[in-house]
Amino acid sequence: MKPPDYNNYFGGKREILQALFKSTFCVMVLAYIFYRSWWAVLFLLPVGAGIFVKEIKRRIKGYREQLALEFKECILSVAASLKAGYSVENALMESMGDMKRMYGPDSLIYKELEIISRGLIINIAPEELFADLGRRSANEDICRFAEIFRIARSNGGNLPEIIGGTALMISNKTEVRAEIRATLSGRMLEQKVMRIMPLGILLYIEFSTPGYFASLYHNPGGIGIMTLCLGIYIVGYLWGERVMDNIFS
Repeated sequence: MKPPDYNNYFGGKREILQALFKSTFCVMVLAYIFYRSWWAVLFLLPVGAGIFVKEIKRRIKGYREQLALEFKECILSVAASLKAGYSVENALMESMGDMKRMYGPDSLIYKELEIISRGLIINIAPEELFADLGRRSANEDICRFAEIFRIARSNGGNLPEIIGGTALMISNKTEVRAEIRATLSGRMLEQKVMRIMPLGILLYIEFSTPGYFASLYHNPGGIGIMTLCLGIYIVGYLWGERVMDNIFS
């Protein structure tokens, strides 16, 4: 099993097709609303490519967040097993069962624990396996845990207490992030509504008053005005995305 790189990890061909369908649909909607011409799809191909790339990045970010959440539960399980007297290796094996029951055999953390178990079989040290997971995940909490785990193993500290404290710290940090996201969920919904409202208004006027925007299509002046409007819309959309990304980064 090749360990996944979570900087480039996504579900597979199905998700690529979904992202491609979404980007194609968005381009067709923009071509209809702003130009009333399917030839405009060719002009908007760069926009479609940007939507496709952003959708893939969004899915990659989602997987990384999912891994971080599942990892938190994993190390809480490992810490509980260590306090019960298990060795590190047995605690990891015990956590596999817990993660399978909690998230299922297709979950990211279960697959990672399978990779770790294979590494343990061929005598790779657990701290090396966690360090590798930290590098591949590019997650600050996982990297910090891997470093603390390495130091605790090499210096012979109280491993159950150290891991338990680290697990609690990561758990509290994750809960704070979840609370912030829940607090701002209303703002996120408002942003989504504001994204589609301009397009919705244009469609409403067009269907309620046919021909109202006819003078803006199929002539150089109208095309210029609608291109300017499209540019303003895209800039506003990207600005809103950047604000939300900065909040949750």
